[in-house]
Amino acid sequence: MDHYAPRDWQPHERPSLPGSPSTPDHSTPKRLAYALVGLLVALTGGLGNSLVIANLPYLQGALGATTAEMAWLPAAYVMTNVSMNLLLVKFRQQFGLRAFTEVFLVLYALVTFGHLFVNDLSSAIAVRAAHGMVGAALSSLGLYYMIQAFPAKWRMKALVLGLGTSQLALPLARLFSEDLMQIAEWRGLYLFELGMALLTLGCVFLLKLPPGDRFKTFEKLDFLTFAILASGVALLCAVLSLGRIDWWLEAPWIGVASAASIVLILAGLAIEHNRSNPMLMTRWLGSGVMIRLALAVILIRMVLSEQSTGAVGFMQMLNMSSQQLHSLYVVMLLGSIAGLATSALTIDPKHLFMPLIVSLALMAVGSVIDSYSNNLTRPENMYFSQFLLAFGGTFFLGPTMVLGTRRVLTNPRNLVSFSVLFGICQNLGGLIGAALLGTFQIVREKFHSSNIVEHLTLMDPRVAARVQSGGNAVGSLIADPSLRNIQGIRSLATAATREANVLAYNDVFMLIAVIAVLTMIWISIRALWLMSTTQTVAPAPATPSVQPNGATSS
Repeated sequence: MDHYAPRDWQPHERPSLPGSPSTPDHSTPKRLAYALVGLLVALTGGLGNSLVIANLPYLQGALGATTAEMAWLPAAYVMTNVSMNLLLVKFRQQFGLRAFTEVFLVLYALVTFGHLFVNDLSSAIAVRAAHGMVGAALSSLGLYYMIQAFPAKWRMKALVLGLGTSQLALPLARLFSEDLMQIAEWRGLYLFELGMALLTLGCVFLLKLPPGDRFKTFEKLDFLTFAILASGVALLCAVLSLGRIDWWLEAPWIGVASAASIVLILAGLAIEHNRSNPMLMTRWLGSGVMIRLALAVILIRMVLSEQSTGAVGFMQMLNMSSQQLHSLYVVMLLGSIAGLATSALTIDPKHLFMPLIVSLALMAVGSVIDSYSNNLTRPENMYFSQFLLAFGGTFFLGPTMVLGTRRVLTNPRNLVSFSVLFGICQNLGGLIGAALLGTFQIVREKFHSSNIVEHLTLMDPRVAARVQSGGNAVGSLIADPSLRNIQGIRSLATAATREANVLAYNDVFMLIAVIAVLTMIWISIRALWLMSTTQTVAPAPATPSVQPNGATSS
């Protein structure tokens, strides 16, 4: 039997893209089952990294590591996760969806099981890197299951839900992961993750995806390109993840890694650019349309860093514990669900720029509201602004994906290129946002701290009274007047540092608002330009079919 022989599909069953499953008719109960499995798969893939991100301080204590060392855990996951679509798309096309599903889910469960035997930082980093590789498969797998749950006329809604469900993982992880830590310390996280992986594996074996067409796609040079590009992107991710912790101009390895990443990425792209049958369509990726799409995704992901780097970091700086932030995480989760549901209900292929503009407007308003925070701000004061940011964070995803896939359908050979582009922009946008905002916060804190300290002198009666008040607070514990005075000065210095941090975070929130507004203006101008210059054309009479070599025919 020739596995690569083209199948005789019914028109409504034909896979829309190489490597995707066919879409036969399903009964309503089976569609519901596909939706539930898709939800489970997407959440399982998203929770893998979210559980670690939400509990880095606790894991740091358990592993006895420094802040800089702990930053390698999420960095290692992203370093391997971001490039895997280079191989995963071709793996689906050549070996079929069922092999793809079963192989990577089994690997996912084995890697999660390996977490239970991690006893030091180096092995934890190695396991996180392996998890990033196999976890990359689950996002596309959840999307394919969700597509099976909807009829053809609602296929775009399925795309939105399948893509956005994994975004719910981080607020969910923040809500309940602390309880898992109390059950079995850091192993409680991995036991839960292993349970999710095994549950997903069982559901996927029970409810398999329909088959699709298979094509011979791998070439020997693909693996060389992957090794070069993946190494370059991994080094870039490491620099962005740890640059603000080790500091950009102080750690020598940052300069070496930055230079090496540029050389490796350019070398990989040069190889692809000159191949007769490239894995990455560099000319297509370098077109104005794709560059603008990539830039828009990166900018929006940077704005979304307001929640993790901005709001959560601000609350933690004010010594708010996870328990005190519980209600804020609930609001973030509700906002993400509302944005996802609204996007699925309202998405219109004729108006894909509007959701992007609305998302940016909402996130800009939320950031401006947060920029008026002070040292008395508490989680309940940020409910509205964080709801707006969470809503916008999931509202834009579906239309952005549709903008890209619409261009892939005209030439399926671009599928690998688009998958890599979208994945890299999503991950790098988040890393760039965290690096930029974290660095900006540190610089502004030093600026405000300098200004505040400059005006603090013991000749000022108010400053002297504050120092005396701070010393009197420990009067029952310290009898020596000079030691009480030193303690009062320390108390004042702590208050000055806190105020400098509050002002710095307000500057961060305002910077995010400015980026959101400028991005919104740029997209609005682009949308108006396209509306005024694009002429309406008649729709194509038939959907092109995909041939084994990636070409199309009517």
